Amino acid sequence: MKEKEELRLLELKKEEKFFFDKGLKYIAGIDEAGRGPLAGPVVVASVILNKDSMIEGVNDSKKVTENRREKLYDIIINEAISYGIGIIYQDEIDEINILEATKKGLTKSIEDLKIKPQLIMVDALTNINTLGIPYKSIIKGDAKCYSIAAASILAKVTRDRIMREWDKVYPEYGFAGHKGYGTSKHIEAIKKYGPCPIHRKTFIKHFI
Repeated sequence: MKEKEELRLLELKKEEKFFFDKGLKYIAGIDEAGRGPLAGPVVVASVILNKDSMIEGVNDSKKVTENRREKLYDIIINEAISYGIGIIYQDEIDEINILEATKKGLTKSIEDLKIKPQLIMVDALTNINTLGIPYKSIIKGDAKCYSIAAASILAKVTRDRIMREWDKVYPEYGFAGHKGYGTSKHIEAIKKYGPCPIHRKTFIKHFI
């Protein structure tokens, strides 16, 4: 590993190191993908990594190319002590709103873990149900915390794969490209074809 990348990862791991040095063994990073799109689910990922984990390239998923994210996804899940995924679909997002859906997805992702973490580090969310596990909320955590960054990659890749599958069912909307986000091409397709079953009705009411 190049020295510059090693230093970047060590900086990214400072949040976890503080708690590992206090004797904690299992720290879960949690992040979501899909709060903003007009279609599809919100996906929340939890991941517990070994304190010595140094996966080259782990970063905020938005700073990593799609091809690189796919490769990192495999490395992360192979190296993870445990990981969990919580998926909340568009109908429930419309019913309870996106913030509550994200919080529900977070709880589901924790329930999906095979090992109970001693501490959770989460990107920005507060007032969440962590099943009694202590948590630390970090603003822009996916850019500041190694395990949250790893979780952001798991969440993003999981959601992108779901949207690529939906693209095969509804190819006219271009989901494989924009993943449900409100690009001009996507909005034009909604106006032309109307909404499809995976659109979030509360998100697209301004476009139909």
